[in-house]
Amino acid sequence: MPNRAVVLLKVLVHLACLAPFLILAWHTYHDLTHPDSVALLGPDPTAALSHGTGFAALRILIISLAITPVRRLSRSLGWLVRFRRMLGLYAFFYASVHLLVYLKLYANLDWPTLVDDLSKRRYIIAGFSAWLLLLPLALTSTKWSIRKLGKNWQVLHRLVYVAALLGIIHYWWIVKTGVLDPLKITIVLAMVLLARPAWSWIDAKRRQRHMAEA
Repeated sequence: MPNRAVVLLKVLVHLACLAPFLILAWHTYHDLTHPDSVALLGPDPTAALSHGTGFAALRILIISLAITPVRRLSRSLGWLVRFRRMLGLYAFFYASVHLLVYLKLYANLDWPTLVDDLSKRRYIIAGFSAWLLLLPLALTSTKWSIRKLGKNWQVLHRLVYVAALLGIIHYWWIVKTGVLDPLKITIVLAMVLLARPAWSWIDAKRRQRHMAEA
């Protein structure tokens, strides 16, 4: 793909990734400056901010994971790899904002409250663990880190799959029993995760067939 097209696509991806944050920021500004009008964030603005940032983090993270299996469908899709790091960083950004919403609006930056929540609420443990796994990945996303870590970089960045699974678990545990809102994104993640061993199995079969025909 021509470099001009890639640059244009990157601009569009940046805008798409920033859209949820800008919308939430605008809704928050509107509700704070127009208290007598209809609240754009709904009756529970804190929950709206928490869900909006958390879902954006999980959705972008899964899209970044889908790049590898999708680009294997055709050699012409190899350019997709250029967007993987960008999407991963946006996922970490939204996960961090999601965490800040909890720390400020739910825990009120109170350490005893945080410790108490961690001991009683398993969904917080899952979500916080996912963020902790994403932290070193974000910190080592630079070209310098890739050169410095060598093969260890790929091993480290496989933690992203664990982070995604913890994010899904966090989502399921935070909703009420019987609510199936996380089902769709869970199915998408399952398809992404199963695609890797599926492609490996297909490649192995192809190699065996070529060897048998040789």
